Amino acid sequence: MNKKFDVYGIGNALVDVDFEVTQDFLTNHGIKKGIMTLVDEETQLRLISDIDHKNTERKSGGSAANTVMAVSQFGGNAFYSCKVANDDFGNFYLNDLSEAGISTNLDGKTRQDGITGKCLVMITDDADRTMNTFLGITTSLSIKEVDEEAIKNSEYVYLEGYLVASPSAFEAMKLTKQLAEKHNVKTSITLSDPSITEGFKGLFHEVIGNSVDLLFCNEDEALKFTDSSNLNVAREALKKFAKRFVITQGKNGAMIFDGDTFIDIEPYEVHAIDTNGAGDMFAGAFLYGITNGHSYAGSGKLASLASSKVVSQYGPRLAMKAIKEIQNHQL
Repeated sequence: MNKKFDVYGIGNALVDVDFEVTQDFLTNHGIKKGIMTLVDEETQLRLISDIDHKNTERKSGGSAANTVMAVSQFGGNAFYSCKVANDDFGNFYLNDLSEAGISTNLDGKTRQDGITGKCLVMITDDADRTMNTFLGITTSLSIKEVDEEAIKNSEYVYLEGYLVASPSAFEAMKLTKQLAEKHNVKTSITLSDPSITEGFKGLFHEVIGNSVDLLFCNEDEALKFTDSSNLNVAREALKKFAKRFVITQGKNGAMIFDGDTFIDIEPYEVHAIDTNGAGDMFAGAFLYGITNGHSYAGSGKLASLASSKVVSQYGPRLAMKAIKEIQNHQL
């Protein structure tokens, strides 16, 4: 039986605001490069006031949101559980999801007063991205935002790893996985970030439980999660936690375990401008592929091409013209 949704995602709803900055800017402001750091609103506003605003872009974001957006853009059906406030940024966020054809738990429901979360994405000239995030109202994401009916009608659920940083969101992650298993829906999770993986390893173990059907991570996350110093050791260790998994390797492509064998996915050579959202795009294109009749190898190639397009531009989302070019390339 075909399900209504290919992917049900749950994650932080953040409006991404992208800026170009220099290495000196990060140093002068004491910002740790290349990772996501949670900050208060005052810190975020101070940084915004100090940044050159010539090249800025605003998008509905958050890791899992970027992924379900990719699923939808490629032609899949997606649902996103999240929490935004009754403010201008919240209105922008929901309108953006609606225009992309993504259903949400907030459809037609009254939103609370508060501040919608924002992620300040600072991009340096080496294409690295450093994120300072003020979570706002999404820090109170809870089991109230979990939609059992949508989960039941999905082929996969997709859990954003960043949610482990909030006690109430962590409970929502666990409930989502429990409901998926109750309704025989496949489970997937992304480890999201090396520092989050290392700092909340015990909670990841708890939410993963006996296993997930599909796990996404990059090399650093794989090493930290498995306490390994060698990727070959790490990939063997990951078999204990996931039936199948994907390890993205940046300019070296990706490594997929399909449950039986390892598949090496070749990279597409591009000039990287901004790596923000590459992993999210890879997961979205890959999930679209495996829920729409593509093999694991074919889905990996699609995801590799899509993520290579993302890093060659600013921002985590591709224009529909680029999506069509990728699809035509795959034919």
